Amino acid sequence: MFERIDGMRTIEFGTPGASREKLVNLILHGQKRATAGLLIGDYESEGEPIEHVGELLAIVDNDVKHVGTMKVTRVEVLRFADVPDELALAEAEGDMNAADFRASHLAYWTRVGESVTDDTLIVTVYFDLLPEITRS
Repeated sequence: MFERIDGMRTIEFGTPGASREKLVNLILHGQKRATAGLLIGDYESEGEPIEHVGELLAIVDNDVKHVGTMKVTRVEVLRFADVPDELALAEAEGDMNAADFRASHLAYWTRVGESVTDDTLIVTVYFDLLPEITRS
């Protein structure tokens, strides 16, 4: 289970280091509005429940410092093959459509040791940054 800050679950983006720094900056600058994780690899294996609409999550940086708060606006569990273009664009990681998303995320998940097929279930989380709680 992830730790809690100010009563909220924390959420970490990407892997520690430059990847996490880039993703957190995209969020804090209003570009990144969605994320995706593997149902088995990121949730079930860590004993972490799926986010729910309305949930507030503490965004943490590489030092596990609370740098912002996000509010979950939509959650879907989809087959990897069924990811929509909308998610690719909302993630703001450079993917312009679902095919780009699948290629880049397959490469990432393979690099970190996960096995992904068209039928692999992923959790997609759309969110809003709460600017009044953003921390510097």
